[in-house]
Amino acid sequence: MSADATRSFLRHTVATLAYRANKSIKGAPPEFATYSPGERPRPPLKILSHMGDLLDWALSMATGEKVWKESQPTDWDAEVSRFFASIERFDEFLGSGSPLECTCEKLFQGPIADAISHTGQLAMLRRLSGAPIKAENYFKAAVEIGRVGPDQTPPKFEFD
Repeated sequence: MSADATRSFLRHTVATLAYRANKSIKGAPPEFATYSPGERPRPPLKILSHMGDLLDWALSMATGEKVWKESQPTDWDAEVSRFFASIERFDEFLGSGSPLECTCEKLFQGPIADAISHTGQLAMLRRLSGAPIKAENYFKAAVEIGRVGPDQTPPKFEFD
């Protein structure tokens, strides 16, 4: 696969992350932010904040800065906004054609795969908290490179 094709695939992965994360956080009831099924798990607010940190880290790795910063979560709406701002900045850099200071593969295996895993945690916590999201055939989803904000297309095929 060429470097351009690999970069394009990474951008598609980032768009997939945005689509799935949006589904997991959109319409969450206010109490979801602090929900915990037990003592040890991070509540959704901290998970979402961590996801924003991961995307900030991804951008710093891509630009050669290599800076990790652990943010203190504020409130749900602010963290949703920060997450989408972080993913938009990262995708914008990927789409700019600017040189990457690390490989697409490393970006995928580290921060992007981690954020995808946390998206699954949010979906699972939604179900456990009594505010489940509908299941979806994601193969049919209209995921588009560059569409990484909260303005995702509606699902094409959901089910219970």
